[in-house]
Amino acid sequence: MNKANALIASQPGFHSIEVRQSDDDPGRYLLLILWDRIESHRDGFRASPEYQQWRALLHQFYDPMPVVNYYGRSIFHD
Repeated sequence: MNKANALIASQPGFHSIEVRQSDDDPGRYLLLILWDRIESHRDGFRASPEYQQWRALLHQFYDPMPVVNYYGRSIFHD
């Protein structure tokens, strides 16, 4: 994950990454990545050579392959 983190963190529009383990199912994780806009991920990172390296490092650990969802900005600010 450290190598994969360096690949994604260098991408334009990247803000942060979190990996959270489920309390209910220790074998399940949430990967939450914040981008400045959807296109930075979809058209930028996923079309980059770094994404191919990301896939080579991490896709072997996905079973099943994760679903990618895009969400807008937080509607709650404290």
